[in-house]
Amino acid sequence: MESVTSLTPEFLRATEAAAIAAGSMRGCGDNKAADAAAVAAMRAVFDTIAFDGRVAIGEGERDEAPMLWIGEPLGSRQGDPGAIAVDIAIDPLECTNNCARDDPDALAVLAAAPRGALLHAPDCYMNKIAGPAELTGHVSLDAPVADNLHATAEVLGKPLSEVRVIVLERPRHDQLIAEIRAAGAQLQLIGDGDIVGALRAATGEADLLLGIGAAPEGVITATALRGLGGFFEGRLHFHKPEFRARAVEMLGDDVDRLWQRDELCTSDDAVFVATGVCDGWLPGPVAGKSGTVTTSRVISVADSRDEIIRHEHAPAS
Repeated sequence: MESVTSLTPEFLRATEAAAIAAGSMRGCGDNKAADAAAVAAMRAVFDTIAFDGRVAIGEGERDEAPMLWIGEPLGSRQGDPGAIAVDIAIDPLECTNNCARDDPDALAVLAAAPRGALLHAPDCYMNKIAGPAELTGHVSLDAPVADNLHATAEVLGKPLSEVRVIVLERPRHDQLIAEIRAAGAQLQLIGDGDIVGALRAATGEADLLLGIGAAPEGVITATALRGLGGFFEGRLHFHKPEFRARAVEMLGDDVDRLWQRDELCTSDDAVFVATGVCDGWLPGPVAGKSGTVTTSRVISVADSRDEIIRHEHAPAS
């Protein structure tokens, strides 16, 4: 039986196609149209991949087309007992607003692992904390914000005033932001893109990511950080009762669970794939006379390989 990791070039084709489609709409002012273009391009590639895939967690339920809906079958070998069964956590266009405005850090991104190895949950929010490996066992979502900041400073051997914390700028984070400022840490507010924020925190460009973002991005981030060795915890967050009810149907007693990184992605046969849409963490697609160049980052969990991959794609005929 082939491994999930062996399908990495195919998954890369999917994120590249989505990035090229969305990249052609940078600055269009219509985030939904850009998202729809990315979804259509990614879905078309998945239809050609010889595997038995499933969207384990993503943005959208079945009746919210054109999203790749949670539970959607992917691949050309559905139900084939000889095909590898794969779960996908997916965001065809992370930071749709950024793409519409041509702001930094929009991505086409996914994580893949064997069936059952990624959290299978509805599209909802997730409270997250992420940082470098050294913080494991020293910080937690269950601890007060100030305690986490002091622990981070102590573990990393720096003054609290030099601890850099990334937070999505949202009204729901007003209290969190106030506590970070009161503690005296450095606050880096971002408009969108907490996958990139968490990876920056885990790799030393910042020290912590805190706050509530989308759950699919939490699972994707956990997969990447399993490969990089970074720290991550997440807990589902429900801003409406109907979201909690849906999660109870899927998760039962685990609905309020504090998920560790390796519980969100339980397999080493896993891969994180991201292709840049808007310049920032990764460059966006660059069109030229001979084709379009994409830049992607691929993190293979099994061997902790972290690669930047550039491909030139021939012009569409």
